[in-house]
Amino acid sequence: MACTTILVGREASYDGSTMIARNEDSGSGSFSPKKFIVVEQKDQGETYTSVLSHVTIPLPKNPLRYTCMPNAVAGEGIWGAAGVNSENVSMTATETITSNERVLSGDPLVVYKKAEDGEEEQIGGIGEEDLVTLVLPYIHSAREGVLRLGELLEQYGTYEMNGIAFSDSEEIWWLETIGGHHYIARRVPDNAYVMMPNQLGIDYFDFEDAFGQQEEYICSKDLKEFIKKNHLDLRFEDEIEKTGGDWINPRECFGSHSDADHVYNTPRAWYMARYFNRNTFRFEGENAEFTPESDDIPWCLCPELKITPEDVKYILSAHFQGTPYDCYGKYGEEKERGKYRPIGISRNNFLSLTQIRPNVPKEYAVLEWVCFGSNTFNAFVPFYANIDKTPEYFANTEKRVTTESFYWANRIIGALADSQYSHCRSHIERYQSKVPTKAYTIMKAFEEELEKHGKKKKGISSLLEECNEKIADMVKKETEDVLDKVLYEASCQMKNGYGRSDA
Repeated sequence: MACTTILVGREASYDGSTMIARNEDSGSGSFSPKKFIVVEQKDQGETYTSVLSHVTIPLPKNPLRYTCMPNAVAGEGIWGAAGVNSENVSMTATETITSNERVLSGDPLVVYKKAEDGEEEQIGGIGEEDLVTLVLPYIHSAREGVLRLGELLEQYGTYEMNGIAFSDSEEIWWLETIGGHHYIARRVPDNAYVMMPNQLGIDYFDFEDAFGQQEEYICSKDLKEFIKKNHLDLRFEDEIEKTGGDWINPRECFGSHSDADHVYNTPRAWYMARYFNRNTFRFEGENAEFTPESDDIPWCLCPELKITPEDVKYILSAHFQGTPYDCYGKYGEEKERGKYRPIGISRNNFLSLTQIRPNVPKEYAVLEWVCFGSNTFNAFVPFYANIDKTPEYFANTEKRVTTESFYWANRIIGALADSQYSHCRSHIERYQSKVPTKAYTIMKAFEEELEKHGKKKKGISSLLEECNEKIADMVKKETEDVLDKVLYEASCQMKNGYGRSDA
């Protein structure tokens, strides 16, 4: 799936939280309804069989409870997408990434083939459908997430190129698959943020650490031999000697640099870097250091200001505001508008941000921010993650379109507001500000009460669920209010309107 990811180290965030966030976007011309649920230990099972690739995998015992955002319509498997387990470890899977022909021929993807023409069925590897279910219930740290997924990739392979993030209260790790069975993973620097727009992104990898202490880097055991055998390191010998050290640029070795990347992928990284590091580099003009089509935009940067959840929502909803490329823009050359693929696109399925807060009791340290539909028009909602059930308004998505579902209400709002952007913009902006503001207020009052009365750990989940329900009730009210407003604006601009009436 096409997606956009941002990862924020604890020293780069406004309150010392680790934050991992991702838009899940469906393919062109399709929309995947999603829901926000909790999976209990008893529902995890002892084996897992993929719907798409038919691979069957035994599961470890003693799984953890976890939240996730699976597909709401049956048919293509679970697609758990993102969540947090009961040990306060989070995962988002996956960011579809690109590779090159030399990688894919050296370690082919493990693609499912059905039995036909006298040939036996060929079982496929694991992919986005499977990863959260196979990994998140069994890990107790972000680093464990890398190691478990790495073992699964080496044993079963994958049928697609993906990037996966793991976080706990101290660390964030980012893993990228390399061909069918190989992978690399890098720890996100605490003082930096990472931008991932559907391309293989890591631009520096230290083999000395990966095959030593593994403090910052982890990879497949035979990755160096794989690179040498398939001639993937494109540096000249004199450059290797001059720079020294046992390292590579994975983006050059394993990634792609196609014309399509320059329209679909790199512009998103450019806009994110432009937002967080506006004064660090020149992003526009004749002497620009980075343009929307630059292949060398860094994988991670230290932001000029600490990053908040509101920043993450804004940037993952972006449509190149303030540039000639804004699809809703009214200035600049018309031919430039909509030139590049927006971050906030019509086919956003959801946006999830996991915020693991420091200096907060473990029982309610994790907030999971959620929104559904096109991010340009929806509102970001925080919930406590240490729960046994999610609010019905966020969990009840079905194929049937209904405003009683947060997913469908947001899809309708987006479709109406997009058609009359200038008329609806102010209503959407107020909605996007009111929802998190009111949610923050509810949560602050709730946490003050917890601290004041010294609530015991026993029963904390039910208290968190009560607070989540209160937030969901507020969100439903605000969502219905903005739907009423944008419906009115869109109705007034219908093409079959007429100025004269019977009155």
